[in-house]
Amino acid sequence: MAEKKVEAITSMEEDFAQWYTDVVLKADLIGYTSVKGFMVLKPAGYAIWELIQHELDRRFKETGVENVYLPLLIPESLLQKEKDHVEGFAPEVAWVTHGGLSELQERLCVRPTSETLFCDFYQKDITSYRDLPKVYNQWCSVVRWEKETRPFLRSREFLWQEGHTAHATAEEAEERTIQMLNVYADFCEQVLAIPVIKGQKSEKEKFAGAVSTYTIEALMHDGKALQSGTSHNFGDGFARAFGVQYTDKENKLQYVHQTSWGMTTRLIGAIIMVHGDDNGLVMPPRVAPTQVMVVPIQQKKEGVLDAADQIAASLSGLRVKVDKTDKSPGFKFAEQEMRGIPIRLEIGPRDVEAGQVICVRRDTGEKETLSIESLPEVIPQLLETIQKDMLEKARAHRDAHTYVAKTWDEFTDTVENRPGFIKAMWCGETACEEKIKELTGATTRCMPFKQENLADTCVCCGKPAKKMVYFGRAY
Repeated sequence: MAEKKVEAITSMEEDFAQWYTDVVLKADLIGYTSVKGFMVLKPAGYAIWELIQHELDRRFKETGVENVYLPLLIPESLLQKEKDHVEGFAPEVAWVTHGGLSELQERLCVRPTSETLFCDFYQKDITSYRDLPKVYNQWCSVVRWEKETRPFLRSREFLWQEGHTAHATAEEAEERTIQMLNVYADFCEQVLAIPVIKGQKSEKEKFAGAVSTYTIEALMHDGKALQSGTSHNFGDGFARAFGVQYTDKENKLQYVHQTSWGMTTRLIGAIIMVHGDDNGLVMPPRVAPTQVMVVPIQQKKEGVLDAADQIAASLSGLRVKVDKTDKSPGFKFAEQEMRGIPIRLEIGPRDVEAGQVICVRRDTGEKETLSIESLPEVIPQLLETIQKDMLEKARAHRDAHTYVAKTWDEFTDTVENRPGFIKAMWCGETACEEKIKELTGATTRCMPFKQENLADTCVCCGKPAKKMVYFGRAY
């Protein structure tokens, strides 16, 4: 039984895309629905999101963020007020045209993002410098009518948080934009065990209506990049479009400066693609819905279930379950590997007599025998070790798949034959960026804050280089 369970997953090396879909479905994270691109987050998938949400929310609030909730629908006239913004989202918008049986006088857009609603709200709510800053966030879903959909990575409706802030000065807005990007980067590394590159998006890749967009970019196991969180500085562009003004200390009218920043359920896709293997998920302990699974062997034998329950009770403060199902041990092991549970503790009649358990790590498969009395001390330490080791392994993989290209031939050869991040110099021209994408399928992922001078000329056109850029093919 156990082998069959594992064999049901396509090998990563054989077909990474199919492997990903197999893991998502067989680990019971997602269910498809009658509407294409709209998916059910099953308990196993939603539990991961709850832990992400809980941890992110705590970090936000430590920086002074307050949660609010704004409406789902946006009047078309409101969306039209910021020209670049509406053009950026127009192809993906879903529209509501009827209320009951009556046609609406004005179409309503199902929110693809909420900048316009927040501006409308701030315009009514902000009058004086004493009202600033406004540092708000909302947890909600948004709808974007994507052509191609994939579980977690691109769905037509997805869950996210969107932060929206208003400030008195440009400096404060920029400071908040960078602060939230750093919150995201720390969260990815410390909680998801995913190393990221921090940097700025190019003009072409920045958010519609933003002055500047900052991003964290992660590298998946197959060498493709994944944008994992973005933070945008809007300057006063939206404020001017929507008339969001305040009276300063000199009693003069000023426009506010705004930011927005977001992370989505695509982070679950990142966890799968950075840490997973041919047996399924490998969950970082800090976002594993179950951190320890106790598996009683020959559970009908006297004392086995009692011992399993006592072990679970002794690990208070951890997320622990006992698998009391009547499936065979081999099937249980395979199932728990599929779900990525960080630690498995096996206990049978002989172990009960000896006062011990067999402890198995999901990330490495290492087994060791531990005394039952040592578990309350050893297991929390082991979970921390697993968390740290998973980050180091992911960082080593990323670094081993980050390449330098100084010439066009090196660049094209790397894109085709060595999937990963490519560091290269760029002239800063959008035309050059578009040519690179057209010819190779690689896009500018970010201009990293940590700049290096790899060469004097652009890798594509040979003009003087302005920035070192991370390029890559991406999800």
